[in-house]
Order: sequence, then structure tokens, then C-alpha cells
Amino acid sequence: MNIPQQLLQRKSIAALSSDGNSLKKTLDAKDLTVLGVGAIIGAGIFVLTGIVAAKFAGPAIIVSFMLAGIACALAALCYSELASMIPVSGSAYSYAYATMGELMAWIIGWDLVLEYALASSTVAIGWAGYLTSFLSTLGVNLPTYLTTAYLADPGQGLVNLPAMIIILLLTGLLIIGIRQSAQFNFVMVVTKLAVIIVFIFAGSGHIQTENWANFAPFGVNGIVTGAGVIFFAYIGFDAVSTAAQEAINPEKDVPFGIIVSLVACTALYILVAAVLTGIISYTELNVPAPIALAVDHIGMTWLSPLIKLGAIAGLTSVMLVLLMGQSRIFYSMSRDKLLPPLFAKVHPLFQTPHQSTLLVGIAVALLAGFMPIEKLGELVSIGTLFAFALVCGGVWILRISHPELPRHFKCPYVPYVPLAGILVCLGLMAGLPADTWVRLFVWLLLGFGIYFGYGVKHSALR
Repeated sequence: MNIPQQLLQRKSIAALSSDGNSLKKTLDAKDLTVLGVGAIIGAGIFVLTGIVAAKFAGPAIIVSFMLAGIACALAALCYSELASMIPVSGSAYSYAYATMGELMAWIIGWDLVLEYALASSTVAIGWAGYLTSFLSTLGVNLPTYLTTAYLADPGQGLVNLPAMIIILLLTGLLIIGIRQSAQFNFVMVVTKLAVIIVFIFAGSGHIQTENWANFAPFGVNGIVTGAGVIFFAYIGFDAVSTAAQEAINPEKDVPFGIIVSLVACTALYILVAAVLTGIISYTELNVPAPIALAVDHIGMTWLSPLIKLGAIAGLTSVMLVLLMGQSRIFYSMSRDKLLPPLFAKVHPLFQTPHQSTLLVGIAVALLAGFMPIEKLGELVSIGTLFAFALVCGGVWILRISHPELPRHFKCPYVPYVPLAGILVCLGLMAGLPADTWVRLFVWLLLGFGIYFGYGVKHSALR
């Protein structure tokens, strides 16, 4: 037996590589790594670093990033084992289907909708902020009512039009093809990495250690809450696994892409956080473009436009990968008939799930246009942590239920690593605001309504 019997029952996996409706295999290890970096390096560095430092952690955001990185490392080892065993689209949804059954798969799939769609919207809002700031340096000032969501500022805002436009443009690119999207993503990733490295080297010579004197002004609780809030910035390695079915050699390349992208990006996050809070007091960082503010603060005004361009490029690549991941999750859920068949339709020429991609793009654009960034970010974090905890549990369960299955990558020290991953993720979830938990439960109740109203009746297993 090569895969669990439940997987053999799924036409969506057993026949996925042989029917005419499958996705095109074009991605290698480098592409997958770049996809991961493209999704990880973005709003976490360019937007949320300043907000979390100012409101939750202070300079101890460095420790917050370490905590979030540890949680992600534990989850990444579990993801890598499952990705090497079950190399299909759908990420944690497909893994949960194999290890914990259809109902749990639905719960985690619905949770991933929250994770990817809201993350894309959050990043689009940050992208619009940097674009507006960059245009102002050129003397182009967009009206506030067209760059601010109504729910973010009812007195001044109407719609965040730039955020909506960029989402719709990237949606069109994803419909055209994954190969073209990967090439575009590569250019964006190289651009933003170059800008981040320049900032680290240029800013390290202007660090004032007194800015670190009050290192943890909000205490341990602030550090933990900060780690929970910024956690969604790490979901890029999860996006790597959503593209497994489009990978040329998924059993080896997907674990490689997951682990390498996570390690590299965690190091960059910590370095940027240290330089940023060393350059300028954390109390001044509650702004949409904290890195640009820090550059202006030390008088390196020539670097500020480059930082903003790098942020625009970086956030663009994040949105691209997240939008791709969301449509692939819908694709897998639809192949199992838990969602209507339109979500699994593949374009005859482009070989992409075009209808799913279009619907996701429109929904995300509306969220980005009318919702505030902070509430979206908190919801993404709790959804991501919940998904990671379930993946860690899945590895443990599958080791017990199917120890004979071939594993091209094995998570070390099972059950200790999965158990530690579960505990760390749940601990970070506990540190998030109470209203975020309420919204999560409301979202899950809505998902149960769809599952029992549609999914159970049409399920492929039935």
C-alpha cells in the first residue's frame, strides 16, 4: 500500500495525475523556494514589524519573531513529511483528509480559506499604503477617500481603490498561467531581497543602543501577543505545499522549498527587527511604512524611495502566492465534491483553475477595499496557527495508523516535535485578543453550515 485506503477512495487524488483536468507540472525546487520566500517576506517586514513593536512587544519584537519562527519550524518539519507522502494540491486540507477524515479536512480547509483570503487582503492594504507614500514623494497625492477603507476610517475613507486594483491585476496573471506567475514572482523576490539587505547594512551603522534600553515594555504577555499577531507573516511555506501538484518532483522539492524558505526568511525577519528598533524608538513605529520612516529618521532620504519600491515589489509577490494558494485549496475541495464543481474547472489553454481564481480574486479585492488591516491580520494569524496545529497532529496520527508508508522526508523525534508544535501554536493562539476568537468561531459555524448543507450531500466518499 502506497497511500492510506481513504486516499485511494478519492478520485481527486488517485486519478489526479491522469485525467485531463489536472494542473500543469512546471515548478522545480528553486521555483518552490522562491514561492515560499515570495510569500513570507512581505507584510511582516514592511508593515507589521512597526505596528507590533509599537503596540505589543517593543524592541522585544526580536523575541516575538523567534517564538513565531520556532512554532513555524516545528510545523514546517511536519508539513515536509506530509508533503513528501501526499504530493497534491490543497496543503493542510489534503493532509487532514488523509489522516483525520473528511469532516476534519473540511474544518481545516475552511480555516485555510480564512488564512489565505484574509492574508491576501491584509497584504493588499499594506501594498496600497506604500504605493500612496511613494507617489507622494513624486508629488502625486491620491485623495484619502480613495485610499482608505470606510470601515478603517468612516469619517475620511470610502474605498481603498489601489488595493482592489492590484488584487484584480494579479488575479488575471494567475489565470494566464503558473509558469508566467512564477517568473514574475522571481523578479519581485530578487528586488525586495536586495532592498532588505541594503537596509540591514545601511541601518546597522546608525543603531542607537539606548533605543533597546526598555527592551520589553509590555512584558512577556506583549511578546507572546506580538508573536501571535505577526505569525501570519510566516504562512509562505504553507503556500509552497499548495503548489505540490504543479511541482516536477514534489516528494523532494516541496520539503526543500518549505524548509529553506522558512530558515532564510526567519533570519531576515530577526535582523530587520533588530536594526529597525535600534534606529528609531519603538514608540514611533505605529505607521503604515515603518522601514521608510526609519530611513528618513537617520537622514538617508535617498534610500527611502528604494525602500518603498522594494516594499511594493515584495508585497506584490506575497499577494501573488497567497492568491494562488487559495484557489488551489478550493480546487482540491471541489475535486472532493465538498464545494460546487466550478471551483475545480481547469482552463483548457492555460491549465489553471480559472473560475476559482477569478472568484477568489473578486472576494479578496472587496475585503481589501473596505476592511481595516489590523482586524484582518489578527484573524489570519489565528487561522494559520489552528491549521498548523492540526497538521502537526496529522503527522503523529499517520505515524501510528500507517507506519509502513514510504516517507521521502521524515520529521525527526516524533511524537515530540509534533506535540511541541501543537503546544506552541495553541499557546500563541491563547495570546490573541478575545474578539479574534469570537470571529474564528463564527467563521467555523458558517463553514459547518455549508458542509452539512452542501458538502455532505455531494461528497465523493458518499
